Amino acid sequence: MRSEGRLTIAGGFASETGRRAANEDFCALYIGTATEQATHGMLAAVADGVSAGGHGREAAELAVRSLVDGFYACPETIGPARSAERVLGAYNSWLYGQRHTESLRDAATTLTAAILKGRRAHILHIGDSRAWLLRDGRFRQLTRDHVRSEPDLRHVLIRGIGIEPAMRLDHVAIDLAEHDRLLLTSDGVHESLAEMRLGELLGARNAAQRDSEVIVEAAFKAGSRDNATAVIIDIVGLPAPDHQGVAEELAALPILAVPDVGDSVDGYQLEEQLASGRYTALFRATDGENGGTVAVKFPKPAILSERSARLAFAREILIGQRVHSPFVGEAFPVSPERQTRLYSIQPFYAGETMIARLKRGLQPMAESIEAAVGLTRAVAALHRLDIVHRDIKPDNVILSEGGLKLVDLGVARLPRIEDFHGDEIPGTPGHMAPEQFAGNAGDVLTDQFALGVTLYRWFTGKWPFGEQEAFSRPRFADPAPPSRHRPEIPAWLDAAILRAIARNSEDRFGDVIELLRALEGGGSVERIPPRRFVPLIERNPVRFWQVTSVLLAIALIVAIAAR
Repeated sequence: MRSEGRLTIAGGFASETGRRAANEDFCALYIGTATEQATHGMLAAVADGVSAGGHGREAAELAVRSLVDGFYACPETIGPARSAERVLGAYNSWLYGQRHTESLRDAATTLTAAILKGRRAHILHIGDSRAWLLRDGRFRQLTRDHVRSEPDLRHVLIRGIGIEPAMRLDHVAIDLAEHDRLLLTSDGVHESLAEMRLGELLGARNAAQRDSEVIVEAAFKAGSRDNATAVIIDIVGLPAPDHQGVAEELAALPILAVPDVGDSVDGYQLEEQLASGRYTALFRATDGENGGTVAVKFPKPAILSERSARLAFAREILIGQRVHSPFVGEAFPVSPERQTRLYSIQPFYAGETMIARLKRGLQPMAESIEAAVGLTRAVAALHRLDIVHRDIKPDNVILSEGGLKLVDLGVARLPRIEDFHGDEIPGTPGHMAPEQFAGNAGDVLTDQFALGVTLYRWFTGKWPFGEQEAFSRPRFADPAPPSRHRPEIPAWLDAAILRAIARNSEDRFGDVIELLRALEGGGSVERIPPRRFVPLIERNPVRFWQVTSVLLAIALIVAIAAR
């Protein structure tokens, strides 16, 4: 799948001593090289050192420098959070071992870091420095202070780097949005500035450097007697969703039994089961956070292997967010703080499937052609991004109030992305091309074949090669022209459908764009309204009134003669 865009940020920081003798805070904002951004991401951190021997600055600076140096040396495969924990865990062990030395006696430090990679931010935190998020006018704290709960002892740390032999680091992952503002602060800032005031200052949305300096200055004006540090990160641009990022989000989610109607899952109230397929179950639900109506899809763990379930859901979520077509179903991202199990969220399309519509009878020719064009456009939109649907059939087409939608993208084939095992290659008997029974895992020409079979059924209500049972290999005899089942089908449509389902892939259209042109070209002819009878009064009003006058004169003469 083609890459689109990249993560772009703007940042600024300020750290001032204030009324203290020395500044024991330390901060960093590391953008990195293009390669480091791609493999590990960008990093920002704030540390606030403490020490009975006056070596808090060394503890804080070493923590941040160790994180920056060690993080980019870790394998990218273990992920941002584990990389940071590995580096800081090693530093914690070393610092704890130095607590009785003269150079670092009782030295410890807080640390709050933000690692930005792709479309996510990983917040790593220990101590009482803080991370904040401003989004759409809402300002909230992302971390929890590790201090004593008694009001007069809230300055006493119960967790920090160097305090315990084994470090316990909090990790929060958030999905980013353009125009987000992240803020990292030491306690010299947030102990003096109320949350509302801090949100107001961050909401000024001046340059990040300027606002960080203003926040530190405001803390001192509010009476802060501690060092004050603020780091601001503005999210300027985000990359398009990628498969690896989506897969990482789903990797830790458990696959549980399918819930029942009436259950609530992460705030989604399940109200109606819309479908129950072989591998998944689909529900209509109300989103408890905004009251909207959505569709929620769950895997069936008893039938679908864990690996296949994660592959399928990652594909569907990725394609639903990457493909922008009015004819392809979408997918909504779910906040990682909210999602506790594997499922996907999609818009609820009010309507019915193409197969359900077929069961009620064939549709008028003009409507049928319009739907055929829409479906072909959906397939073309996927193929433009090198995506192969692999399960095109009337069951996966929704005829909604807002137009046609091609859905069920979980078995799609993506370029350079790990595929299903050989015995799990998807497809529905009756829609699979001959070459798929010889081992073809699915390509644009097999998609065209499945599309052609779908159109054949849509226009005629019949199967071109007969309905197939699962695991059976059909006999691909020459199909009857669609017009044999429905005489009103024009010759150009006969030819287009038969070419799409040609047994030999070389005899099909070169791509679905060619099929689309055939449908749109012939459909425009079909939509030319038949010539209607035009009355004489419209064709020649003068002649109409001349004839009318003559007839009236004759009628008058006849009436007089009759008297």
